[in-house]
Amino acid sequence: MAAGSDFGKTSLSRRTVLGLAAGATASAAAHASSHHSTAERRMNELVLMDATVLTSAIHSRKVSCVEVMNAYLDHIERLNPTVNAIVALEDREKLVAQARERDAQLGRGESMGPLHGFPHAVKDLQAVKGIRMTMGSPLLKDFVPTADGLMVERLRDAGAIFIGKTNTPEFGFGSHTYNPVYGATRNAYDPRLSAGGSSGGAAVSLALRMLPVADGSDYGGSLRNPAGWNNVFGFRTSIGRIPTDTRDVWLPSMGVTGPMARNVTDLAMLLSVQAGFDARLPLSLDGDGAPFRRRLETSFKGKRIAWGGDFKGYTPCEPGVLEVCRAALKNFESLGCIVEEAIPDFDLEAVWRAFMRLRGWQQGSPLLAYYNEREKRDLLKPQTIFEIEMGLKQSAYDITAASVVRTEWTRAVRRFFERYDFFVAPTAQVFPFDVNEHWPQEIAGTKMETYHEWMKAVCLVTMSGSPALAAPAGFNNKGLPIGIQLVAPNRQEFRCLQLAYAYESTLDPAQHRLPGLLRRP
Repeated sequence: MAAGSDFGKTSLSRRTVLGLAAGATASAAAHASSHHSTAERRMNELVLMDATVLTSAIHSRKVSCVEVMNAYLDHIERLNPTVNAIVALEDREKLVAQARERDAQLGRGESMGPLHGFPHAVKDLQAVKGIRMTMGSPLLKDFVPTADGLMVERLRDAGAIFIGKTNTPEFGFGSHTYNPVYGATRNAYDPRLSAGGSSGGAAVSLALRMLPVADGSDYGGSLRNPAGWNNVFGFRTSIGRIPTDTRDVWLPSMGVTGPMARNVTDLAMLLSVQAGFDARLPLSLDGDGAPFRRRLETSFKGKRIAWGGDFKGYTPCEPGVLEVCRAALKNFESLGCIVEEAIPDFDLEAVWRAFMRLRGWQQGSPLLAYYNEREKRDLLKPQTIFEIEMGLKQSAYDITAASVVRTEWTRAVRRFFERYDFFVAPTAQVFPFDVNEHWPQEIAGTKMETYHEWMKAVCLVTMSGSPALAAPAGFNNKGLPIGIQLVAPNRQEFRCLQLAYAYESTLDPAQHRLPGLLRRP
């Protein structure tokens, strides 16, 4: 209860200053008053609440968990058929019964934590007891886990009620969310376009206010790209910050789990639930999530920010991407930051080649058994087969050599951070593309050789081991959003949150525009 109350106070005061959430709620309520019933007006107020405001309202008994659950389920029923973000949705009667029990707990003076009574859908790469987990693959279309995953345990312990899953590409491969089990997830701002991925369902659910907060995961931009393309926040954390299930606890993947949210305060709240040591994962970082409950205000006057742009031409960008992101840099200058264009001094092509080798080994290994069975291999999409076969090409010595390149790159990045406090780059090299395309074949005249080469700008950051927080940058002349990733030295998540919080305070209200689907009567 204390954590929820503290976050609520922080968010309320901040939002009052910015005049954003209050204005959005008032606007929605005024709109609803002329078009909707009182119940529908109440729904709009509830789903538009910041998560930290919502947890305070629940704990102060101003709203009931049953009201919240019904409001979100009604909202999902109205919007989800258009975008296909939430899948494996549970039965309403069952969910309302769980919400009623959460209300009874509060009536007894018992709070489970800051997510008490929150409707939550977990990305469909994580196990939730009793809810179908397909990973977007027909091979797992009927699989129902009998236990929660490690991160999911923490969400449940903090009071979340699991309403279903958020959609993801098959096994999380590709920054475009579509699969043969559930189909494609569509962008919140233009349903004709991609939502990004692999946390596309999570990002769209947030943007359309179908969830108060969301979880995601990131190897090659899977938290950052969909956040940027749906005008929300996503946080790739340091390796070990959030324990997550893995078959091999001693050779951890570069893939990590992280929070997604509508604003930075909500992002910090969810991270405080997810983060912390777990003895089942001996390389997880010491401590718990308490540090992320601290207040985020601080001065950034004189701090040095390096703008990476297109990495001096190495990561070509679609026209408009760099222009929108450069405009966002002025917000840092208004905070007193010194912004310069610079990138670490290193052979970026060597980093990319090493990334490809390590990803094939790390991502392909768990799926090798499917590949080895002819009938199952035929059910794998080409991107999955690409990763497995990339892994099969590597010897142990090849992997060691690639890991050495990664080590040298992280040392170069560490030296870079001796001169600069933060590094900023786009969350993607293109704006959202047609939902029916597999991936961009060409960017600014440069052919893309692989299904993920168009995400090099985030993959380079992945290889550095640095935490990277995706924040909205703005919109192009077609109304499509793009984001920037705020990168800090390894394990400096709190510094990322502080910078994002300060940056958020400088954003023009136009950058907080809601998707058109929410503005319709």
